[in-house]
Amino acid sequence: MRAGDELAPLEIPITRTLIVAGAVASRDYQDVHHDAVLAREKGSPDVFMNILTTNGLVGRYITDHFGPSARLRSVRIRLGAPNYPGDTMTLTGTVAAVEGEVAEVRVTGTNGLGNHVTGTVKVAVPGPFERPGAARAEVPGPSEAAGSES
Repeated sequence: MRAGDELAPLEIPITRTLIVAGAVASRDYQDVHHDAVLAREKGSPDVFMNILTTNGLVGRYITDHFGPSARLRSVRIRLGAPNYPGDTMTLTGTVAAVEGEVAEVRVTGTNGLGNHVTGTVKVAVPGPFERPGAARAEVPGPSEAAGSES
């Protein structure tokens, strides 16, 4: 984990179900997040994702990259273009700084309208960082060590 490292992009299809489920799960019952007719009456072309769902998706992006021992220390995001059903949000990230076990990652989520979310996440990764799913070096056992004879 070094400054300048880039995280693999994550594409998230923005479905009506994701938008509504995220709003309900975060107890955000504003009609613009679940009622297309009322959202249009208020000037929006459709329902749109709430900030708490976006916050959760950003957190998932970071912890999926850094693994199960990763602990979010702070998530600071700002919303831009809305996430509407039928679009795709692509999350990207770059490690901006590393201090001890804590990395600061700049995150951007873009959709067909532009930047949906921008921000920074601080994540603690205790111990040696090993990307989940990365190949592990095999260490020979005592009987297989070089120079040992039976």
